[in-house]
Amino acid sequence: MLRTFVITMMLFSLSPSQAADNGSGLEAGMVNPGFHEKPSWFKNSFLDLGDDVEEAAEEGKRIILYFHQDGCPYCAKLLNENFTIKKIVDKTRAGFQLIGINMWGDRSVTGIDGSETTEKALAESLNVKYTPTLLFLDEQGRPVLRLNGYYPPHKFEQALDYVARHQEKRQSYRDYLKAHQPVAASGKLHRQADYLQPPLDLRASARRGERPLLVLMEMKQCPPCDELHQDILKRPELSKTLQEFDVAVVDVWSSEQLITPAGKTVESTKWAEQLGIQYTPSMVLFDSKGEEIFRSEAYLRSFHTHAILDYVLSGSYLKQANFQRYVQARAADMRARGESVDLME
Repeated sequence: MLRTFVITMMLFSLSPSQAADNGSGLEAGMVNPGFHEKPSWFKNSFLDLGDDVEEAAEEGKRIILYFHQDGCPYCAKLLNENFTIKKIVDKTRAGFQLIGINMWGDRSVTGIDGSETTEKALAESLNVKYTPTLLFLDEQGRPVLRLNGYYPPHKFEQALDYVARHQEKRQSYRDYLKAHQPVAASGKLHRQADYLQPPLDLRASARRGERPLLVLMEMKQCPPCDELHQDILKRPELSKTLQEFDVAVVDVWSSEQLITPAGKTVESTKWAEQLGIQYTPSMVLFDSKGEEIFRSEAYLRSFHTHAILDYVLSGSYLKQANFQRYVQARAADMRARGESVDLME
């Protein structure tokens, strides 16, 4: 059975150096060009997480662990966009203490249980593969919510509200999101004529040839879904690559029945729940045998969307388990051919 690789958000650095911290490995006075300055109101932590959780609880707050890396464009987007919006900053500071952790860092960390580790070992133990990843902890240091990748402001604000109001004691995050959709959207699913049509039968035997399957988990009130279909997937290079896939759009809130790649008949919303989908649009990719091999669960622009499709289509996931390394190599090859590489295009 193929291993499953999850792009949990996502996201990726193309920095040739993966320094442990700002200035690590650099001469005195020099600054890592990929370093992103964090807001001054982030907690200046000694990385004793048990103490941090206790101190936050005494102030009626909770902890957010922010895993980042130098050169990460989506970390920059989180810092430069989300954390420049006064409403979001006010909510974050009122309800949380935010601690930055470099996923490649060597600083010593004392875990909730008192064990000694390092930043990068902690990130690995928590399966943090890409940045930004944000882990929300309750008053006992238990994970309440995990954001795998960049969430745009309106989605990020929903996450803050959910955890700050202790809503996890009342309902799942998925159910909370269903009742809180603050931004108007097109109100429709973007099922193109050349996509698989309902009733969906996603079994490999029911599809064309040996093509991989791309399942787009979406909903009708979803501005990022609109952007994906109306802009990103319409770009010529992406549109051409997409023709090599069987594509299905699944409404995560629909009672519409489908047959999963594993051959089980289930309602769309139940399947989304079983897959743990909490962000739309999420991309879940299956091989020609119907086994999940990769997924993304965060906001992406065209460069990374195309990289995901190429990673699967080329079979590179079988040879290079680390998607980030693949992205770095892909970008280097593009530059060598004289092509422009814009991470946020």
